[in-house]
Amino acid sequence: MLEIRDIYKTFNKGTINEKRALNGLSLTLNDGDFCTVIGGNGAGKSTMLNAIAGVWPVDSGIIFIDDKDVTGLSEHQRAAYLGRVFQDPMTGTVADMEIIENLAIAARRGKKRGLRWGVTKAEHETYRELLKQLDLGLEDRMTSKVGLLSGGQRQAVTLLMATIKKPKVLLLDEHTAALDPKTAAKVLDLSDKIIAENHLTALMVTHNMHDAIVHGNRLIMMNNGKIIYDVSGEEKKKLKTSDLLEKFSLASGEELNNDRMLLSNA
Repeated sequence: MLEIRDIYKTFNKGTINEKRALNGLSLTLNDGDFCTVIGGNGAGKSTMLNAIAGVWPVDSGIIFIDDKDVTGLSEHQRAAYLGRVFQDPMTGTVADMEIIENLAIAARRGKKRGLRWGVTKAEHETYRELLKQLDLGLEDRMTSKVGLLSGGQRQAVTLLMATIKKPKVLLLDEHTAALDPKTAAKVLDLSDKIIAENHLTALMVTHNMHDAIVHGNRLIMMNNGKIIYDVSGEEKKKLKTSDLLEKFSLASGEELNNDRMLLSNA
């Protein structure tokens, strides 16, 4: 479903701030794979997601989504293939529009816009059922402005918006990092449920090693813009956070020096 082949990306070329963010990165995800991504600061995790999403062009390499070469497509053109949820709960929704209006916008992504715009009765019932599955009581608040929701509620709505069109690939960019632990666990459970029920292919960047082990069927570790560890299946299920710290040291030849990751797994 997703193939990244030998991707390179350098920022600020020829300046004192030159930084090679992706260094010959290659990754293949099969249909239905749910892959978690971990690594230290500057490892290239979010840069990889931005490369997939087409936020900026890569220097070299090829990106395929569902066997289609999307390397030359803009971010807008790739939106038809992708869903994405960001770290900031304020990103991905329109704060001064109602919940139901936000869902309707997401459902119309990629469609031609006409003079008629409104939520049909059938859509209203569909969105109500979708919101009901979240078990957050939002099905009775569909006319509430999204800006009035809590961070966790807003991320839950953003998850629905990102997956309502069943994207070829779902990108989760530390989408629970700004939430308190209880709310983060709820949103992660919702993510698991939505991904499984819709048989989505997903990449989830996280700073929490425990979450990276518990969620998904595959885990990759990045360092200096490339993958240094790749594990799946039963081997992944047996991992402990101490194993990941050891794997990082062995594969990278250095100690993991990332307070955020270490504290989240203490």
